[in-house]
Amino acid sequence: MDIYLIRHTTPDIEEGICYGQKDIGLAVDYANEVNILKRKLPKGYHNFTTYSSSLERCKKLADELATKEPITDDRLMELNFGDWEGRKWDNISQNELGEWMENFVEVVCPGGESYRQLHNRVEAWWKEQLEGKDDQLLVITHGGVIRCLLSLVLGIPLGNSFQLTIDYGGVSKISRRHNRNSVRFINR
Repeated sequence: MDIYLIRHTTPDIEEGICYGQKDIGLAVDYANEVNILKRKLPKGYHNFTTYSSSLERCKKLADELATKEPITDDRLMELNFGDWEGRKWDNISQNELGEWMENFVEVVCPGGESYRQLHNRVEAWWKEQLEGKDDQLLVITHGGVIRCLLSLVLGIPLGNSFQLTIDYGGVSKISRRHNRNSVRFINR
């Protein structure tokens, strides 16, 4: 089994805004970014089973890459930042933000979720895929989700997963052979 994890392309949002699950559009350079992304994928990718976050910035890319209807799954959505979504990071209370930054893995964003909760839903999705019959998957999702999946496969603590750079339009590959997972590349 080969799983290609693809982060959505650049969102159309001002830098410094917390957006998590906020449904936002894509930058004006979207078509160019998609052309670059397609060159990173193996031949026949458009026939792979395709999963997507249900947020528009992922669904649009999934529709562009897949021949068959992509399967949307809310478990592939980005971290829910709750009350912080749509706000500038600089305008979030330093008390709230400081507490979260000290332990973002376990602390729940006000009205949202913790990184552990994101990890748990991603892990549930992952376990289903390991039991499935698909040999080739495209997964169009978000940076937090990809970091969670890579943490699972690599066995690294969640708190260290943000040391992994996951670019917009970046592709990472996980392979599963003989019940063993391996990361073939990250952020190509």
